[in-house]
Amino acid sequence: MSIGPDTRAGLLAVLTVAGLLTACAPDAGAPLGHPSSAPVHRADNGPLAAADEREVNGYTVTRIHYPTRRTGDPAQNVADLYLPTGTDTSDRLRVIVLVHGGSWKSAIDLTMMHPFAIDLVHRGFAVYNIEYRRVGSGGGWPTTFTDVADAVDHLVDLAHSDRRLDLATALVLGYSSGGQLAAWLGGRGRRAAVEIGGKPRFSPSRVVTVAGPLDMTYAAVHGNNRIVAVLGGTPTEVPDRYRAVDPMALINPRLPVVAIHGDRDRLVPVDLSARYIDAVHRAGGAGQLVVAPGANHGSVAQPGTAAYVQILDIVTRFSRKSLEEVRTHWPR
Repeated sequence: MSIGPDTRAGLLAVLTVAGLLTACAPDAGAPLGHPSSAPVHRADNGPLAAADEREVNGYTVTRIHYPTRRTGDPAQNVADLYLPTGTDTSDRLRVIVLVHGGSWKSAIDLTMMHPFAIDLVHRGFAVYNIEYRRVGSGGGWPTTFTDVADAVDHLVDLAHSDRRLDLATALVLGYSSGGQLAAWLGGRGRRAAVEIGGKPRFSPSRVVTVAGPLDMTYAAVHGNNRIVAVLGGTPTEVPDRYRAVDPMALINPRLPVVAIHGDRDRLVPVDLSARYIDAVHRAGGAGQLVVAPGANHGSVAQPGTAAYVQILDIVTRFSRKSLEEVRTHWPR
C-alpha cells in the first residue's frame, strides 16, 4: 500500500501540528524522535503470574478476572490493574487502559504492553492492561470484540469498589491491532444496543492509537489478510461485521484522538492512520496524526527508543489536558 501525494503533504503538515501536544510540557521543545528527560522504568519485574496481587517498587498490581457475556476462559479473560502506592484513599487517579496488538492472533498477549504499564504507573496513573481471546485461542469473530468490550465495561464495577479510579478522564492506548480496538471502543456507542459493543457501560474520554489499522475496509481490500481472518471474510462477504467494528464507520466527533505512526511502517502503512484522522476532521472532531520519522511497525513502540518515550509523553500530556482545551485548540 503506497502513500499518495495528498497524504504525503498532509504528513508534513502534521509534523508541525504535533507541536501542539508538546507545547505545555517539560522538555516541550523535544520533537518526536528525541526523548524527554523523564525517566523510563524498565519492566524488570515480569508480568503478573501466579499471585493475584503483589506490591513491587512503587506500585501494586492485581490480576482481575472480568465477567463475559459468552462462556469465558479464566486464563484469558483477565486484566492487570496497576496502582501507584503512596496515594491517599481520597486521591483521584486518572485511568489508562492498555490494549495490546499482535494481528488479533494468539501468539501475542498482554505482556506486550507491560513496559507501558510500568512506566505509566510510575507517572502516577492507574493502568488497566487487558487480555482477550484472539484468533487461535478461542477468539475471532465476534468473541475477540465482545471480550474487549466486557473487559473495559468491568472498569465501572472496579470504580465502584475503588473510588480513586477516575473514569471520567479515562484514556485508551492501543498498539497495532490494539489501536483498532482502542478506536473502536471510542466509537462503539454509535451502534445499536443489539450490535457488537453496543450500549457500552464504559466509554473513554480520549484515545491514543499507535500503528493502528484504523481503516479496516480499505486495508482489507488492499490485501490485509489479517483483518479478513479476524472478521471471517472480506468487506464484500461480511459487510455488517466491518460496519460494526471498523473505526472509519464509527467516527465519534466528541472523542479526541491521537494517532501515532512510523513513516516506515510496511505492515500497517501510515495511510491507515492518516485516512482516519482526516475522517475525524471531516466529522468535526478533534484529532492529530503524529508521525515518527524513521520508525517501522515494531520500532515505533520499542522500549528504550526515543519514539517509545515520546509515546509516554504524549499519553501523559493528553490525559491531563481538559477536553475543552483539546477541542478548542486542536485542528478540526
